[in-house]
Amino acid sequence: MELVLRPPPLLLLLLPPLLQPPQPGLAAAGPVHGGPRHRPSWKPAGACTSGSATKHPRQEGKEAWGYVDVRSNASMFWWLYYANDPCKTFTELPLIMWLQGGPGGSSTGFGNFEEIGPLNKELKPRTTTWVQAASILFVDNPVGSGFSYVNQSDAYARNLSTVAADMLVLLKTFFEKQTEFQTVPFYIFSESYGGKMAAGIALELHKAIQRDGIKCNFAGVALGDAWISPLDSVLSWGPYLYSTSLLDDQGLAEVMLVAEQIEDAINKNQYSKATQLWNKAEEIIEENTDGVNFYNILTKTPETSAKKTSPEFSQSHLVSLFRRHVRQLEEDSLSALMNGPIRKKLQSIPDDVTWGGQSSLVFLNMEEDFMKPVINIVDQLLEAGINVTIYNGQLDLIVDTMGQEAWVRKLKWPQLGLFSKLKWKALYNDPKRWETAAFFKTYQNLAFYWILRAGHMVSGPVCSGLGPAWPVGLVQGPAHIAGVRGGPVAEDRECRKSPPEITWLPLNHPNSFSFFSKDPFSNRFMEASEKSNAIV
Repeated sequence: MELVLRPPPLLLLLLPPLLQPPQPGLAAAGPVHGGPRHRPSWKPAGACTSGSATKHPRQEGKEAWGYVDVRSNASMFWWLYYANDPCKTFTELPLIMWLQGGPGGSSTGFGNFEEIGPLNKELKPRTTTWVQAASILFVDNPVGSGFSYVNQSDAYARNLSTVAADMLVLLKTFFEKQTEFQTVPFYIFSESYGGKMAAGIALELHKAIQRDGIKCNFAGVALGDAWISPLDSVLSWGPYLYSTSLLDDQGLAEVMLVAEQIEDAINKNQYSKATQLWNKAEEIIEENTDGVNFYNILTKTPETSAKKTSPEFSQSHLVSLFRRHVRQLEEDSLSALMNGPIRKKLQSIPDDVTWGGQSSLVFLNMEEDFMKPVINIVDQLLEAGINVTIYNGQLDLIVDTMGQEAWVRKLKWPQLGLFSKLKWKALYNDPKRWETAAFFKTYQNLAFYWILRAGHMVSGPVCSGLGPAWPVGLVQGPAHIAGVRGGPVAEDRECRKSPPEITWLPLNHPNSFSFFSKDPFSNRFMEASEKSNAIV
């Protein structure tokens, strides 16, 4: 089947409200750093239409990377992919910084080669990549993640304040050296614990811009399955699993008992104890659900290798948590790629630094910070007029949608009542079948997207009803939902081991897409052949 675009908008998905066209009855977002609100014209990645754009010479696979010394004995690694669009130069397209979770997961590794970069971990070009729509800045943070490193044990970050301060040093250096990006709309996108870090970084970046400390056109933050309020997530695990037939009455009672213990510890500011109880809750869930996958409830927890468990862990609960939430971001095949061909390509990694070699210590040092909420930070972002987009996968457990909705209801943002009263709108994957792919709601500078049939890694290749094409358009202008030609896909980490009748979607990574765009000047049917470029 062909990709036919029609309302409601798919390619506005996750686009911070600044760049979204105003919807009937909704207030438009106010200006953000760098200029007033505007409505961009949309064109599919990889194609120019006659009379609508000038075709520019394509800079094949342009990249840059390097280290920034963010503190004494602490160096942070970044890797930039310039936007690769034949219709526009990279300065005409947004810049997105991607932050991985964990803490300790690598953006340059997992985020790049497992999720949104131009190549997969076999170094084969993806048919859809965010680089077709924006320049992508991968940063290994906190220090010690990925290729980032520390030289002394006391240099690891122990809290969000240090994480944010380190990132501001990197961003200040980046924008001072890459001056061509100072006026480009800059977004922070994130996943899991990366969402918690993104919120803190976004607020500090806003403050720095206000005092002229950093020159950049900050346009918004996107929080994907974000660990914003750990308690709300934990309290919702039992009801969510019970409602999906993954817990019986006895199992629900056991899960809720430990959830209440976690609540008590948090209320007493006993955050290390809360972290220990968090692991206990996950163990009870695994026992009662026969090993449900915390990243996709339709699958079982993948076997993780114990051979790499670092000797730094003297507490068993941290070993278990690390294996569940960081080790699977460092599979042997990805580690071999990063410490082999990629290391050779970059030619800038110190001899004594191994990709992922310090991730366990990153995780260990953030223990006290794990269970602390940052709802108040999101409130401050909204009050400051920063565009905040929240998106969540329906099948995620670790940061389930029920928990996200719970903390959103706790916001003190004055417009929350009006936001809550809005009826959500549906997004469709295939208009011929009218199969709902997602729901969304947006008011002023807050947006929420409920992504159906997606797990924790919403931004992965498939594993959601939106299909593989949606990430390419999330920062482009107005276009509309569509179906995708093709058959089943087994590439996605969360979907590939599951029964096709349950979790595989009738979608494919197509060789080409057809888009129908309704812009102010034309009503054309446009073919877009997607091409990605090798980086090695």
